[in-house]
Amino acid sequence: MYQYTAFDRQFVHQRAAQFRDQLERHLAGQLPDDDFRALRLQNGWYIQRHAPMFRIAVPYGELGSRQLRQLGRIARELDRGYGHFSTRQNCQFNWIPLERSADALDLLAQVDMHGIQTSGNCIRNITTDALAGIAPDEVVDPRPYCEILRQWSTLHPEFAFLPRKFKIAVTGAREDRAAIAWHDIGLQLLKNGAGEVGFRVLAGGGMGRTPVIATLIRDFVPWQQILVFIEAIVRVYNRYGRRDNMYKARIKILVKAEGQKFIDAVNAEFANILEHDEGGREHIIPLSELERVAVHFPLPAGVDTGAATTPSELDRPTGDPAYMRWLERNVHAHKVPGYRAVTLSLKRAGQAPGDATAEQMDAAADLADRFSRGEIRVTHDQNLLLPWVLESDLHALWQGARAASFATPNIGLLTDMIACPGGDFCALANARSIPIAEAITERFEDLDEIYDVGDIDLHISGCINSCGHHHSGHIGILGVDKDGAEWYQITLGGSDGSTLSGASVPGKVIGPSFAADEVPDVIEAIVDTYRAERAASERFIETVRRIGLDPFKASANAVRRSTARA
Repeated sequence: MYQYTAFDRQFVHQRAAQFRDQLERHLAGQLPDDDFRALRLQNGWYIQRHAPMFRIAVPYGELGSRQLRQLGRIARELDRGYGHFSTRQNCQFNWIPLERSADALDLLAQVDMHGIQTSGNCIRNITTDALAGIAPDEVVDPRPYCEILRQWSTLHPEFAFLPRKFKIAVTGAREDRAAIAWHDIGLQLLKNGAGEVGFRVLAGGGMGRTPVIATLIRDFVPWQQILVFIEAIVRVYNRYGRRDNMYKARIKILVKAEGQKFIDAVNAEFANILEHDEGGREHIIPLSELERVAVHFPLPAGVDTGAATTPSELDRPTGDPAYMRWLERNVHAHKVPGYRAVTLSLKRAGQAPGDATAEQMDAAADLADRFSRGEIRVTHDQNLLLPWVLESDLHALWQGARAASFATPNIGLLTDMIACPGGDFCALANARSIPIAEAITERFEDLDEIYDVGDIDLHISGCINSCGHHHSGHIGILGVDKDGAEWYQITLGGSDGSTLSGASVPGKVIGPSFAADEVPDVIEAIVDTYRAERAASERFIETVRRIGLDPFKASANAVRRSTARA
């Protein structure tokens, strides 16, 4: 993990002190709401439906156990005892009083954390593959590059007030587990024929009202020049992006409208910076800078590269079906022989997807200390992951995870769903997400059934802003408002770009929206149609693509007709 320098630490403490002064002036009536709004947003503070929402940066998803314990302390002392992990690999709190917001920033600064640029029209948290640095299919570890991007983009003077928010995702593996084509900029690290490291660059992806898959801008940018190339993209966006209409302000609209003209403008700006702009030359990354940052991402102390056993611990049956299911679903391959990565599931009955109580955060930190060299990661799918687990410790970890309610063996299955907080918290939401997620979880509580159904990505958003990534779900659920009532639109066939899902594509709507109490029946009808139509060993998304939407649409509409008759 990246370790803060004295400069980094001084920076976040000064930032917290600045915010405390701004807050005190605001509470005293000396700083009007409109003036304070921009300042609080720059530090991660929103005003939501019922209370402020605080979004905390977790750069590229990596946390130390002491940081996770501090999040637990904030949940316990300042919030209502829990927090929420998001698809952006961040942590959010929904009930901290604005009067205590500076206290929260002070507590974060104590453990080298902050909320800078987690909101507002700027470059936000850089995300990556939760298996970065440990995946067997990894070509280049993306974390040092993510850290360089983080440092470069933080409080960038030219890009602090873009037309709209801006998100960058990076992957260094053959399989895209970071959904890069759904981002404003998507970066894939690779090596060319000469073995040189560079980036394949996509731009203009995004969800929201107009789902767009990112466009390939350049096949290969040498790693030394990637900051310059990103600067060129963001300069073109900053210059030409729309500021008159927030719904058309994202870079995806500009790229879609201009096509090749946008690509030509970026390449021209890139060449101009390299040739004439002194700042551009300063942003060529020297090898010494990459080495300075990369030294923070070695194998953790104590990792034994000779820990592999023959036969593997995974080949030793225990006779416990629950443990064997957990091994199958929650335990992942590792590039270091003798080690595995393990997902701690945050998807279980009685809690919203991605939520964790203060006690659970403490328990996860304890498991990280005991089994994962003190490191834990937030995943794009709103779970936690331990990256450095010895195979010989897996059974003991399973017992500890089960005691802390993290051992639900459902990773990649129907109940391992993504969901935004929805109308229970968010002022933008048209409908609630959490009750829908809970109802589906209760409907499919039988593990034998969801194992038979197999891999399905189910994503739920409470509004068209798509914080629950419904567009990329094999099954997507979107909350909509109809005359003040909550209704839900169903999409099928979406993909995030992973090997399982295939190339990134938005799902397609299967018909008119459904009432909230119909949604579990609709999902069950869709699943039953898949089970009736699937070929041998065919996954849900494969069946959808083979037979088309009509059979699923018919089964869903039958639910509506049945409800109407009742």
